[in-house]
Amino acid sequence: MIAAPHTSNWDFVYARAAFYLMGIPLRFTIKKELFFFPLGPILSAFGGIAIDRSKKGGMVGHMIELYKDRKELFILVTPEGTRSKAKNWKKGFYHVALGAGVPISCGYLDYAKKEAGIGPTVLPTGDYEKDLEIIQRFYRGVTAKYPEQGVS
Repeated sequence: MIAAPHTSNWDFVYARAAFYLMGIPLRFTIKKELFFFPLGPILSAFGGIAIDRSKKGGMVGHMIELYKDRKELFILVTPEGTRSKAKNWKKGFYHVALGAGVPISCGYLDYAKKEAGIGPTVLPTGDYEKDLEIIQRFYRGVTAKYPEQGVS
């Protein structure tokens, strides 16, 4: 599941709470260096999965392996990759979904409407530009906490 737009640290808190209330066992990846005591157990309890970014295959390869190892897995990814202004989305979320053979669901927080939810689900076809247009078309109607920082 992607989460966009991502312009505030509060996005994670609100999204995590909303998906918990919806009964979606959402997980997220985070660098393994942050899994030290006492933070590690807390991150795990909130759904964190430690990723060793130094391993061969990188983040995308490691995330594809996570899907192969589990019967059910919902990972939250922010395609903007930052809360700051970004020109483009990073492509990793797409390559993970394509490589793992899983759909991309569009999770969102709309601050103007004060609602959270799940929009369309897109099964990657391999045509990144076409699939991305479908996904981003949905997000054009979603208001970020700081709209000026979102990807245009």
